Amino acid sequence: MKQYAILLLALLVSAVGLNAQDASEKYANTITVEDLTKHLTIIASDDFQGRETGTEGLQKAGRYIVEQLESFGIPKVPSLNSYYQDATYKKEGWDKVTVKVKRKKFKNMRDFYSFAGLNDEMPKLKAKKVVFLGYGIDDEKYSDYEGVDVKGKVLVVYPGEPMDANDKSYITGTAKRSKWSWRKKLKTAKEKGAKLVMFIEPNTLKNINKYGRWLIEPSFGLYEAPKPSEYANHLFIAPTMAKAILGKKYNDLASVIAGIKETGKPANFSAKSRLKVSMTKKIEKTNNQNILGFIEGTDPELKKEIVVVSAHYDHIGMRGDDIFNGADDDGSGTTGLIEMAQAMSQAKKDGKGPRRSVLFLWVAGEEKGLLGSKYYTDNPVFPLENTIVDVNVDMIGRVDETYTKANNPNYVYVIGADRLSTTLHEINENMNEKYTNITLDYKYNDEADPNRYYYRSDHYNFAKNNIPAIFFFNGTHEDYHGAGDTVDKIQFEKMSKIVKLIFHTTWELANRDERIQVNVPQK
Repeated sequence: MKQYAILLLALLVSAVGLNAQDASEKYANTITVEDLTKHLTIIASDDFQGRETGTEGLQKAGRYIVEQLESFGIPKVPSLNSYYQDATYKKEGWDKVTVKVKRKKFKNMRDFYSFAGLNDEMPKLKAKKVVFLGYGIDDEKYSDYEGVDVKGKVLVVYPGEPMDANDKSYITGTAKRSKWSWRKKLKTAKEKGAKLVMFIEPNTLKNINKYGRWLIEPSFGLYEAPKPSEYANHLFIAPTMAKAILGKKYNDLASVIAGIKETGKPANFSAKSRLKVSMTKKIEKTNNQNILGFIEGTDPELKKEIVVVSAHYDHIGMRGDDIFNGADDDGSGTTGLIEMAQAMSQAKKDGKGPRRSVLFLWVAGEEKGLLGSKYYTDNPVFPLENTIVDVNVDMIGRVDETYTKANNPNYVYVIGADRLSTTLHEINENMNEKYTNITLDYKYNDEADPNRYYYRSDHYNFAKNNIPAIFFFNGTHEDYHGAGDTVDKIQFEKMSKIVKLIFHTTWELANRDERIQVNVPQK
């Protein structure tokens, strides 16, 4: 009888283990190509007008997501009595920027450019004199400011830093450039009291084309009480404009720069000028929402711990009459979360819900600087100390050039999993080996990756708060941020495999006995 009891117990333990595995597979299999196609066809349709932050199109997408949560039987978040977390953003752009030298008018986005969000309003500036201040650097090895009072003055500054005839920096003493970026120069100018800084920019038109979107379109930020910029007001000006501003003194410019290059000694001069500048801005408040689908855990001890699964549901909207649908970016992540929420909700209805609580988090404003995820981590609905991980999904529906050439659509780039927790990395590896067997590519997880994707999606705001994070991504393609990012180009079979892998990893994180820990020493 005793042996029989032991055998029965062993069978029960085995059955429990098998059922746990079966549950993950059972509910992952409710994630289907048909449902993903249905949701994404709606989310990325022209009716949503590209889902730009602050627009009716994004609000409409939000309402669609909430309708799905309601249909799955997922209740409102108790503390909010809502599916929405409201946030106020600041929308800021130029109203008018005018520059006049004597009677000659210069045109914004042709003769000069400037970033509205980094400037204060300056409705009226007149200057009878400007100061050419070399490179605008104030370093212990080299200082253009030494012996020069710039308070209240207009500065004209040369780009870069002083280099000798062998192309070595006078600041670093090597071929490596110093940290004196144009932003650092502007901070210094502000601290010194300069009124306006004008950078001579030989590549003005090239940069206008390169940065056009950020120069023309309003910038966004989380709304806060207005405060002065940390940067001096500034313009990047073409050499022809510099010539008009400096007058006859412009002819001295080449010899002054050559002298600095030869000697490593700063040089400056003043020039008479009849300069008038006006910089006015248009600032608006916009209301935006993060959307929360919360599934409370079933374990009385573990349910206070939160697994966050995130994706951004905004895109870049319209340009003229062209609609940028953002099917891959990030309609794919948005619909993947919808399907995962459905699967997790069904598990709970069946009495097999996750032990820990799972928060599905659709954030707005990612395209404007990770604003929605920043708002959530600054104003968490659930304590960050109880948030054990962020699983982030951004662009999983297409195949990049590398894997198109390899004829392998069954891959995903995995970023960040081992930056804070080696356990998170191991869990994802194990879930892939057990269930999905797709190629896990860590190319973009390299800290030397020039694309810096680890810092460019919503998981990073969690990682900044010492919360382990894993980011799933298929790489960019020819339609990235283009009008061609449409549903007809999504590879739904590939997408469904990735969503299932993400579900299995989330399921394991939510059901394992031990909370994953931060165990990677930080530099």
